[in-house]
Amino acid sequence: MKKRIKQFLRPVIQRNLSPKTVQALRFQLWLISSYYPRLIGSRIVKRRAKVRAFGGTRSSLVEELRAVNLMSPQETCLVMAKWGSDKARNEYTPLYSALFRGRFDRPLRIVELGLGTNNPEMLSSMGVFGAPGASLRGWRQLFPHALVYGADVDRGILFEEDRIKTFYCDQLNRSSILELWSQEELRRGAEIIIEDGLHTFEANISFLDASLPHLQLGGIYVVEDVGWDSFEQWNDRIESIYLKQYPTYEFAFVVLSDRGYNNLLVIRRMPDKPKAKTTREGSESRTEVADDAQPSLTPR
Repeated sequence: MKKRIKQFLRPVIQRNLSPKTVQALRFQLWLISSYYPRLIGSRIVKRRAKVRAFGGTRSSLVEELRAVNLMSPQETCLVMAKWGSDKARNEYTPLYSALFRGRFDRPLRIVELGLGTNNPEMLSSMGVFGAPGASLRGWRQLFPHALVYGADVDRGILFEEDRIKTFYCDQLNRSSILELWSQEELRRGAEIIIEDGLHTFEANISFLDASLPHLQLGGIYVVEDVGWDSFEQWNDRIESIYLKQYPTYEFAFVVLSDRGYNNLLVIRRMPDKPKAKTTREGSESRTEVADDAQPSLTPR
């Protein structure tokens, strides 16, 4: 019945309301149906995500993610919902608030693949009422000193605004991904990389393999909308390849839906251990931490 009502209302709304008006109405509906109930309910109810670790070792990343109360809405939820991003509806935003805590005021480089096409002819289209670039504008607001970059296979939705620039990228084509990272603005990599493109295991792997080396020290890489049915494939690949190839990276699989695709793969590159240098004072020697060895998340 609900599906039939939507099918009936969609052409009526499309003829009479602009996409911006629809977006504003959706935001108000989300506030009433989701934000306020969660805000009240989070005071007495705590709901945690299931987080699976890899490698059989204790992970601080896993513990951080397990501590998040998904019921508790954050500023990230409001901002993303206001711009029309589905990250708030998918419950990603409470997790992002925890992952990026302490980073929001830093001059980072943020890269997100997948602008959210509203072209019905494209794969993974959001429909005619979709808001391409919604997440990028949300990141720009949340990170007031960051430079935000986006990429998509749909050339028709690429755009450039204050602190936002987008590029063409076909995530199934390795040459196209390497061309993205060869752009002048991205040659030094990024502190935050979010993959919200084509939601298939092959597409995820294609972009990750070519992009993970560009993640800065201390940076975070997230694959959104991971299907539960592909977990075993992820587990095999991470255990057999990535843990050996990237020994200083933490991997965590966040299960929000064990029947659908609203799950996350989160990767964090650990900062290098401080280098030690030895100085001599008379006949005594002591060890100091080199000033230039402190981990930094600011663009270099």
